[in-house]
Amino acid sequence: MEGIIGGGGGGHPVPRTVDEVFSDYKGRRAGLIKALTTDVEKFYQLCHPDKENLCLYGYPNETWEVNLPVEEVPPELPEPALGINFARDGMQEKDWLALVAVHSDSWLLAVAFYFGARFGFGKNERKRLFQMINDLPTIFELATGNAKQLKDQPTAHNNGSNSKYKSSGKSRQSEPQAKGVKMSAPPKEEDDSGEEEEDDDDEQGATCGACGDNYGTDEFWICCDMCEKWFHGKCVKITPAKAEHIKQYKCPGCSMKRPRV
Repeated sequence: MEGIIGGGGGGHPVPRTVDEVFSDYKGRRAGLIKALTTDVEKFYQLCHPDKENLCLYGYPNETWEVNLPVEEVPPELPEPALGINFARDGMQEKDWLALVAVHSDSWLLAVAFYFGARFGFGKNERKRLFQMINDLPTIFELATGNAKQLKDQPTAHNNGSNSKYKSSGKSRQSEPQAKGVKMSAPPKEEDDSGEEEEDDDDEQGATCGACGDNYGTDEFWICCDMCEKWFHGKCVKITPAKAEHIKQYKCPGCSMKRPRV
């Protein structure tokens, strides 16, 4: 039926705008979070390994369900991970729940951007939808407790640290800071106007010292303390987790330079 999608005890209107897709995402996300947190004992029992292939579904009305995959081929919507119950007794419960949470996050993104593709979202609409989604903690973060740890980290301004790194640059003046590491914008003067669009335009001037590509607001970057050049984390094989433990970062080029005798 055009305009109605099934599941969750009844049909739901098909989301057609960015706000409607985000509302659908939040409802499904809330249901999945319940399954993996407050209703976790019930969820665990429903996922017995002796049963057939099972999937965890979240619905827009904030409910969840463990059920067999749909028989429709191709399915009306992207399907969740298949057979989550088979691994239940083969690993520790917390690890299994974390695995299900990761697959649930992936499924939510797939469903949200399926609607975006179906109804012809443009570049700006897709970017806005992702930013709205990205502002929320992932199910994995909530199920494992990582979201609370990130929230509890102190904030700092862009001064007084040795090694510095940045990710989205969205709230550069108040971001989580680890020991010896800081979140930072590209090496340009900041505009205090507070408008994100102008900030994004200013960031286009920064380029990666390894690949030469421009700074992207959805990428992790790190700055060398020796040459003051910025690099994509992926280009120099540094992740945000590794960066938190680096007191002074040297890029590959500076690391190869021998000190003068």
